[in-house]
Amino acid sequence: MRRYPLSWCAVVVCAVCTVCAGCSVAPVQRVPQPLAAPAAWSSPVPAGGTPLAGWWRGFGDPLLVELVAAAEQANTEVRSAQANLARARALRDAAAAGLGPVLSASVSAQRSEGGGRAGSTLYSAGFDAAWEPDVFGAVGHGVAASDADARASAAALAATQVSVAAEVAMGYLQLRGVQARLALARENLALQEQTLQITQWRTQAGLASSIELAQARTAVEQTRAQLPLLQASAAQAAHALGVLTGQAPEALLPRLGIAAALPGPPAELEIAIPVRTLRQRPDVLAAEAQLQAAAERVAQADAERRPTLQLRASLAWDALTLGSLGSTAAARSLVASLAQPVFDGGQRKAQLAAQQAGFEAAQQAYTARVLAALQEVEDALVALEASRARIAALAAAAESARLAAQLAGQRHASGLVDFQVVLETQRTLLGAQDNLASAQTDWATDHVRLYKALGGGWNP
Repeated sequence: MRRYPLSWCAVVVCAVCTVCAGCSVAPVQRVPQPLAAPAAWSSPVPAGGTPLAGWWRGFGDPLLVELVAAAEQANTEVRSAQANLARARALRDAAAAGLGPVLSASVSAQRSEGGGRAGSTLYSAGFDAAWEPDVFGAVGHGVAASDADARASAAALAATQVSVAAEVAMGYLQLRGVQARLALARENLALQEQTLQITQWRTQAGLASSIELAQARTAVEQTRAQLPLLQASAAQAAHALGVLTGQAPEALLPRLGIAAALPGPPAELEIAIPVRTLRQRPDVLAAEAQLQAAAERVAQADAERRPTLQLRASLAWDALTLGSLGSTAAARSLVASLAQPVFDGGQRKAQLAAQQAGFEAAQQAYTARVLAALQEVEDALVALEASRARIAALAAAAESARLAAQLAGQRHASGLVDFQVVLETQRTLLGAQDNLASAQTDWATDHVRLYKALGGGWNP
């Protein structure tokens, strides 16, 4: 290798940098297009101020709070998202390392013998340094893309936490709702068994026919047949909560098997305007970061089509003994090289086109995510209002059914109405109460869906 004075190499470096600076870079479309959000929601918005970060505490159920906390720590999806975030940050650090020089050291020993001469050993030691200045920003854009990927992974972790918290809350509310329906079914079963007992007495006394007795027994068994289904639904809900909290399916059965009332949702809600809601949604932030990463990769692919400059420097020592290494002057070298792709079969051009297509796809994915977020909030608001109106109607219906069943029983005992009326009113009562319990569960879970749609469950 021919060695040049350092002053001459400095002149070469300056000349090369000047040539590189004179190369023009074609402009690339990589600026995310902003999406206008509506000024307000089209559906009525409840007023209030329940914090979004820990909205499940507003239900006033300590066990629900405990389950959500357990899921945030042990849920497999959360842990997987945490690992993905750690990986993305490590890749970002690896990309950033490319901006600096690479230093290496070497030591070698070479033994020579032959020709009737005594053998000799040559020891060598050296240091090498290499640096590729990021003249056109290819490495810098790669680092920026990796940094955006890390931000997207962090937002994806937050989105997973939001989703898991909502799943735990909805599963818990469904469990309590099924338990409430199971309690109502047992109450109605007890009422129908009383009616069956009275009918048996009346049949023995000749006051009722065997047909009425068979109808009463049929009503009892039909109601009894609903109990195993409700019990299975409750057990399955408990199994799901066990898995969501990172435990075996049956782990929570001893605690959740004890029936408790359905917790009521908070009376007040915190609903921001659409623009603020979009900034609260971690999935939207993740899509935005992915779009920024795609834009940086377009710029990186474009910069990789430009010349590259590489600087290399080395120091080397040779000696016949280890102890004498470094005692003599070192051989020095400094090399500056400039490389420009001349022909690659269109590979770099195709890579740039691929990255531009990826950017356009990311732009559409971001737009779709924003629109989906707005739709989810609007749908949740509509469902919440519908559930509220449905509960009011079903509560009135259940109360009327209760009075009707009570009056039918009294009048049948006085011989004023047919037994069929008693059975029909009891069947109607069971259906009305079951529908009301289901509607109350839906109303509570609609609150959870709204909080999820608003991006609640994490701190931005």
